[in-house]
Amino acid sequence: MISFQRTSEFDAWLKALRDPIGKARIISRIRSAEAGNFGDCEPVGEGVSEMRIHCGPGYRVYYSRKGDVTYLLLCGGNKSTQKSDIKQAKALLKGYEG
Repeated sequence: MISFQRTSEFDAWLKALRDPIGKARIISRIRSAEAGNFGDCEPVGEGVSEMRIHCGPGYRVYYSRKGDVTYLLLCGGNKSTQKSDIKQAKALLKGYEG
């Protein structure tokens, strides 16, 4: 089974999300990914991938693979903040890797 570690930035983003349906869909999507079904995902560069959740404003979860079955959830956002979210995810990954 795949496991996910979460950054404090990801946890803060998810906690602050006011859309209960969107939050439920994001959590459900992460659970599906834990079972091996990542769904609509694309690499965005520098070891970061984007999980697209087709709900509300088009939520995005940015993550990176950290081993055979471990992934790191870096941050989240939506379609309107996509460019800055990708930059943030790449910076977080660089900071995490040291």
